[in-house]
Amino acid sequence: MSSTHMPEFRADRIARLAWFGHEAELSRSEVFDKGVVALQAGALAGWTRTRGLQTRSIVDAVARAGRELGGMCDAEIILQARQSGYAARGDDPAKLCHVAPLFALVSEVAFRKLGMRHYPVQLRGGYAMMRGQMAEMQTGEGKTLTATLAAGAMALSGRPVHVVTVNDYLAARDAEEMSPVYEGLGLTVGLVVEGMSAQDRKRAYAADITYCTNKELAFDFLKDRIDPSAGNGHLTRRVRSMYDGVSNQSETVGGMMRGLAFALIDEADSVLIDEARTPLILSGEGPALFDPDLLHQAEQLSRRLGQRDFRIIGKERRIELTASGIRRLEEAKVGGLLANRAAREDLVTKALSARHLFFRDEQYLVRDGKVEIIDEYTGRVMTDRFWVDGLQQLIEQKEGLELSKGRITLARTTYQRFFRRYDRIAGMSGTIREVAPELWRTYGVAVATIPTNRKVLRRMRTTRIFSTHVQKWAAIAAEAKRLSENGNPVLIGTRTVAGSKLASRALDNAGLSHVVLSAEHFAEEAEIISAAGRAGQVTIATDMAGRGADISLDSESQKAGGLCVVMSEAHDSMRIDRQLAGRAGRQGDPGQFQPFLALDDQLLADYGINWILRAASWIKTLRSPLARYSFRRAQSKAEAVHVQMRRDLLKQDEVLNDAMSFSGDPD
Repeated sequence: MSSTHMPEFRADRIARLAWFGHEAELSRSEVFDKGVVALQAGALAGWTRTRGLQTRSIVDAVARAGRELGGMCDAEIILQARQSGYAARGDDPAKLCHVAPLFALVSEVAFRKLGMRHYPVQLRGGYAMMRGQMAEMQTGEGKTLTATLAAGAMALSGRPVHVVTVNDYLAARDAEEMSPVYEGLGLTVGLVVEGMSAQDRKRAYAADITYCTNKELAFDFLKDRIDPSAGNGHLTRRVRSMYDGVSNQSETVGGMMRGLAFALIDEADSVLIDEARTPLILSGEGPALFDPDLLHQAEQLSRRLGQRDFRIIGKERRIELTASGIRRLEEAKVGGLLANRAAREDLVTKALSARHLFFRDEQYLVRDGKVEIIDEYTGRVMTDRFWVDGLQQLIEQKEGLELSKGRITLARTTYQRFFRRYDRIAGMSGTIREVAPELWRTYGVAVATIPTNRKVLRRMRTTRIFSTHVQKWAAIAAEAKRLSENGNPVLIGTRTVAGSKLASRALDNAGLSHVVLSAEHFAEEAEIISAAGRAGQVTIATDMAGRGADISLDSESQKAGGLCVVMSEAHDSMRIDRQLAGRAGRQGDPGQFQPFLALDDQLLADYGINWILRAASWIKTLRSPLARYSFRRAQSKAEAVHVQMRRDLLKQDEVLNDAMSFSGDPD
């Protein structure tokens, strides 16, 4: 997929013009979606009056196409699926004349095998994805079942389908639960998870539909790029392998994958936006880049520097030496590599970063004598990920661990570049409309907001703001105890493992029993989430740990008012706050969401808004709109920084691609 560079301000301008009068009868989200679709259609000269995203037409079309399916036996259903799939081959599979019969078949089989028939809103979501759009569907609206529509229809039309999600647990769960639907259509299903052999992965990718995580998928692609037996230069053989049957796969291509035709991405904002700030580097063990003694010397030099010798740029998570710091390093009597000014400053800066920017239980865990990186957006451990250029070893040295071996880069890419290689991508998430302009600019895909099947009953309670985090945690503990005694299940969202420990300590002090779900307790995730909806249950979850798994309420908690979600700290993005809020009030269930914030929270300090803490003594800060505005302002600044980081990474990747293009194969 080629990159289409569309100025972001145009989508924003259209949305603003529509919101301030031209389309006042629409909600803001509908206006924004219409703005993006207008851009996609090239209607830049004026405003289209076509309401919505034209997904309603699929509902009646599927109903008409499914009238005769009820009388067919299972074998006839498979035959009909094969015939309808053949009709879509060689043509645009998103045409309504192709989609309606295929969706009707998927819905009929889902009813027979799972006892579930797709709701009209799920049909609309599936149709949006067939058209290569991102469907925003609220938590609990059945995105897993919705995915079977687009995945099944695309697979029947002969295209290899990758259903991508954020962790192995969700990939395995969805593959197992939805396999009866695909098998009832005559399709095969594969699963790729961490630890599988190359041959098992190859068999999984040879299936019609493959469930996998974004990390495993991208790195398998990189492995194929450096595998000489994959035959990447032979286009004819690669195309043939994409459309040949499964039985011919092992003979037609040497690599694991058989092409990038259609990717359906669950939690698409997490994969395409949040994780797109980090390059994907396939590395192997190699000689240590730096001698341990050299790293020790760099650490000792860094400790000689005072506060005036360097500055911490929190919003960019980097450290910069000042002129005085550079002078002090020049005065130090060192030899070897550290005698070189550039190497000396680089290593000392990394040593400072290891001490001042990377903290245990926040950016990493220490388990079994190893440093494990924590994904800051999901709260999960990213296994087999390493920091490069000596930073990993400096953090290990700080923790008193045995230094790991060096790493050498074998291949690299970015999520932006990788997913643009697909012939078509689509996805779904509960919170994606905020990043619609970036998705369009980077990936060329629009966002469709799908209405809920039932009215949302979630109560959004007023934010409570405190002067210090000590006061905040005491208030959270008191509120959790009150709600639990009332019979409400309580979910307390934290940003870090350290935050989860603070929350746990506050609840212990209040005498309240609870369970913790964080990167330290990943193995128990499914069990903890399944119990989180019980009456009186209190659960602490790091960031969005457990995202993608529904919290089901029992009858007693329903009567008490449903799940109560407490946000203990604002995130870098308002979109992630909304993700946490979406845990409550699913599928018409009752529930509530309330943020608890403190003026000494790290977010305000990182983005230069902590002046309000100093002003707290002479303004009514805790009830002032100025306090709430300060948090929104900090989040806006954080989002702008992250957008720029993703742009810089993409630009860097394109520059590298151009620099290597003389070889004939930029990868």
